[in-house]
Amino acid sequence: MPLPVLVKELLCNHRHNEPLQALLPSCLLFFNVDEKSGMSFSGPIEDMFGYTVQQFENSEGKWVLIGSPLKGQPAQRTGDVYRCPVGHGNSSSCIKLDLPEKTTVPNIQEVKENMTMGTTLVANPDGNGFLACGPQYGYMCNNQHYITGVCSNVSSSFQVLSSIAPTVQDCKQDMDVVIVLDGSNSIFPWKHITEFLQKFLKNIQIPPARVGIVSYGDDVGHVFNLSQFSTTDDLVENALKIKQRGGLKTMTALGIDTARKEAFTEERGARPGVKKVMVIVTDGESHDDYKLKGVVEDCEKDGIERFAIAVLGDYNRQNKSKEQVNKFIDQIKSIASNKTEDHFFNVEDEKALVTISDSLGSKIFALEATSGNHTSSFEMEMSQSGFSAHTSRAGVMLGAVGAYDWNGTVVMQSGNGFVVPKNNTFHNPLLERYQGMAGYVGYDVQSAYTPSGVLHIAGAPRYNHTGRVIVYRFIKEKVTVSQNLDGEQIGSYFGSVLQTLDVDNDSYTDLLLVGAPMFMGPERDEQGQVYVYRLNTDARFELEMILRPVNQTCCTPHSHTSCTNKNEPCGARFGTAIAAVPDLNLDGFNDVVIGSPLENDHRGAVYIYHGNGHTIREKYVQVAKRHMTPDRLAV
Repeated sequence: MPLPVLVKELLCNHRHNEPLQALLPSCLLFFNVDEKSGMSFSGPIEDMFGYTVQQFENSEGKWVLIGSPLKGQPAQRTGDVYRCPVGHGNSSSCIKLDLPEKTTVPNIQEVKENMTMGTTLVANPDGNGFLACGPQYGYMCNNQHYITGVCSNVSSSFQVLSSIAPTVQDCKQDMDVVIVLDGSNSIFPWKHITEFLQKFLKNIQIPPARVGIVSYGDDVGHVFNLSQFSTTDDLVENALKIKQRGGLKTMTALGIDTARKEAFTEERGARPGVKKVMVIVTDGESHDDYKLKGVVEDCEKDGIERFAIAVLGDYNRQNKSKEQVNKFIDQIKSIASNKTEDHFFNVEDEKALVTISDSLGSKIFALEATSGNHTSSFEMEMSQSGFSAHTSRAGVMLGAVGAYDWNGTVVMQSGNGFVVPKNNTFHNPLLERYQGMAGYVGYDVQSAYTPSGVLHIAGAPRYNHTGRVIVYRFIKEKVTVSQNLDGEQIGSYFGSVLQTLDVDNDSYTDLLLVGAPMFMGPERDEQGQVYVYRLNTDARFELEMILRPVNQTCCTPHSHTSCTNKNEPCGARFGTAIAAVPDLNLDGFNDVVIGSPLENDHRGAVYIYHGNGHTIREKYVQVAKRHMTPDRLAV
């Protein structure tokens, strides 16, 4: 997260009749940032006041923008952003912007209670306003809560110009759902089946969805047609009255085939072009299992997406062998659509059915609304767009770490709209089968400028457990990965923090700094470190140096040296925050500050590094430390 550095003065004498450049060599020897006379803005630590900070200037003056993402907790963690005036004494009161109330997306049922506004905070490159995001913003889609994130585009006069929520989608519930229900005698007690139906059907909004029910045992019968009920309440009320069909056999293939041929017809209320979904609930092996393969293939040809539920109640009551149970489970898995893990459920008994009703509903509601278009698990429903953000001349980048089952992605601005890259854009499962799972692509985002165009950069700190940084180009709405930088230590969170730097002010990027704040040091503490990459003439990043915090001798069970300070806790987490700052020492080169929040007895420290030519000096010039007790967060 960016941290501001406010420079009070250069600690050297400057005679007005001398050029400043002539004094720089001696002045640099005494350079320092005043730690004692700076301004202080404080707020409740429980609100995470100060989680994000940005310097900002408009016609009214200079400000510090401060994010407080848990403002309103514990009941409503809506979060907010404060504007705090600079230059009005040592401490000035801050004004809350009330962004959650002013941020809204039309035509959806918004959920703002836990939106965590202020988690992300970035200034626009032209100085005209800033972007503030609440990645936990969500909306209701037929009783399903989706968390897609939202950002406020705020003007220089602190007015919300627009609300940006590119991963919010229409509630795609216009589908025909047929439940194929095993009603044979082995189901017991039947009331648990109707309880399951009640809870599951409450999550389906009628209209636009429609639901039909087919029951089978020795034979098959239609209980409800798709067009029979016009409201969810009527459907649920009548579902509670469904009687058990009975029968000594479990003719599952017959039940599925009858539903396919008859339930999904216009005569019974099916609609052409609408997504077809079948939910099969059964408690035993099919007595006509030799027909199952052909029946399933016919369903596949008709574009029917199938969810299969195996109820193990009768198997457990009869103490059947593990081999018999596994054979039953394998048979029901064969009925379900691919991916099996998204379309197959098994429960211990009839009573446990109710526990999966919400999960089943979530899987179904994540489907595309067009027939024959299969989906696999969640895509953008839990995307948390705005978890990270970056604004540049090339447009807005929004990290969406929850997209595609937490593989993550980066939402890219293209003209006046946004492009959501497809699944596996940043990861090729054919080449890297498991490494990309839950990689958190978009945990942080940046861009770099080269003579050949813009490079976009995304961090994925959980990729292959060691972390990865992905460098890519975005041209004509197409993502082309040009380079991957990989972490070296499991759990280091390499790529969780990114910062590019133009050292010599020539408008082209010189460096990329990558934080690995959880990197374990020699004492097995979370020391943290920062990798500095130089951008070469081929527009590729090359490792130039690794920055580390001040060596600390601290007491751990694994310490091999004596402890100089038994009260000093281990783990600086150096690299948790990195910021490019303007030229602090007036030598013509831009500088870098790096946060080390758990150093200094957990009071925190900030390291300052000077620019030099096209890089930075490996030795820091100052470690600024906070001296107050952390009962309230101060910026």
